[in-house]
Amino acid sequence: MKLYNNYLLEFKNLYMAYMPLTIILQSCIGSVAAMLILQSSTPDYFPFFQLTACVIITMLYNAAILAQLGMKLIFNTLLLSLLINIVLIIINL
Repeated sequence: MKLYNNYLLEFKNLYMAYMPLTIILQSCIGSVAAMLILQSSTPDYFPFFQLTACVIITMLYNAAILAQLGMKLIFNTLLLSLLINIVLIIINL
């Protein structure tokens, strides 16, 4: 919890510098996840749900930035976006 609070404080202090960097970071990771999901050869509906989750969580972070929501909510959305997209990348490798 101490590590989380330290990173949250750092994010709050340098918000204007981290904002474009995190948008680029999570958008690139989200696009890699989407590419791997689309390249998967499973014929069922599971890739569709994966792609939907990937797009929703990536757009949710971008919307949170544009809506200027609270710093803690934006930071938590960033962590959730990165976590879900990295898990999707690992699943589809």
